[in-house]
Amino acid sequence: MAVHEHKRLSKSNLKVGVITASDSRTPETDSSGRLIRERLETAGHTVMYYEIVPDVAERIAAAVLGRLEELDAVIVNGGTGIAARDSTIEALRPLLEKEIEGFGEIFRALSYQEIGAAAMLSRALAGVCKGRFIAALPGSTAGCRLAMEKLIVPELGHIAYLLGQ
Repeated sequence: MAVHEHKRLSKSNLKVGVITASDSRTPETDSSGRLIRERLETAGHTVMYYEIVPDVAERIAAAVLGRLEELDAVIVNGGTGIAARDSTIEALRPLLEKEIEGFGEIFRALSYQEIGAAAMLSRALAGVCKGRFIAALPGSTAGCRLAMEKLIVPELGHIAYLLGQ
């Protein structure tokens, strides 16, 4: 079946969780988390869960796994860089049954067009955990906007279809 045929079968109104990994953000200052939630809701999905957790691998993994069974997807933002405290990738990669390598590759290519060589410092990641789509985005609002508009919102329903949700 061709891609356009698959897209006809895309799922809508998915249940999604949004997690911000940050030691400094609050619900009032979490512009990236807010943007992700708004983009999902505008696309017709329901944000069932939102939380800010410290940028600690164990806490991030626990937040993802704690609600995963009741969700179709989880989007994590923050902690994807190379600084000592950035631990989202270390938290999520071991949880993935399948990594979607193209997500990070395309994200960095698109990001390069906007910010230049600094795009290579992003470790954006996506994959499948327990039959659910998981994505890790940078904490920057511009990076989240790029990922949501160019990658996640256009493909999330298609991904859910492929995962049998």
